[in-house]
Amino acid sequence: MITVLVIVVIVLGLSALLYSGRGRARGSGGRRLKRQFGPEYDRVVADHDGDVRAAEQELDERVRRHGSLRERPLSPSARAQYVAEWAALQERFVASPHEAVTEADELPARLARDRGFPGAERFEEQWAALSVHHAYFVEGYRDVHTAARGRSGTEEMREAMVEARGLFEALAGEPPVATGGRRLASLGGRGSAAPSPQ
Repeated sequence: MITVLVIVVIVLGLSALLYSGRGRARGSGGRRLKRQFGPEYDRVVADHDGDVRAAEQELDERVRRHGSLRERPLSPSARAQYVAEWAALQERFVASPHEAVTEADELPARLARDRGFPGAERFEEQWAALSVHHAYFVEGYRDVHTAARGRSGTEEMREAMVEARGLFEALAGEPPVATGGRRLASLGGRGSAAPSPQ
């Protein structure tokens, strides 16, 4: 009888140890995903109605599919062309906000494709890949994509353009102008910039 009790206690102890080890491993994976995805982590958890495990599975799947992607470099002339196009569409925003927002949706999509990401014809796939490599800036791209296809007001379109600029600059090889969803004061980027994520 004592032998059976000792065996039961050992089995229960090993089970508890194994279970707590899995919890710690999952917890460290969650911290890694939070660091990697920043505000995108919270958005995905919210999309899964607070189900952290489902959200982390989705983010892990994105990393599995797109983590090995290596961004192709831009030639100096291609970079200069993209920068000039972005500056021109910012200027057009005052006279024609919706046209500028539509171009602000298309320009980062082309730039992402040229850098080696999936093409814009598969927006969700392109967006998922960008979220793995530029997580702190993808929400602005989603906002401008939504604004280009919806009925957003001028202020919402302006904010979407400001946010999309962070991703554009990250892809163009310039230092990003904002992180973590913070807004800049103007389209020209003369507002206060947050420090780059660590």
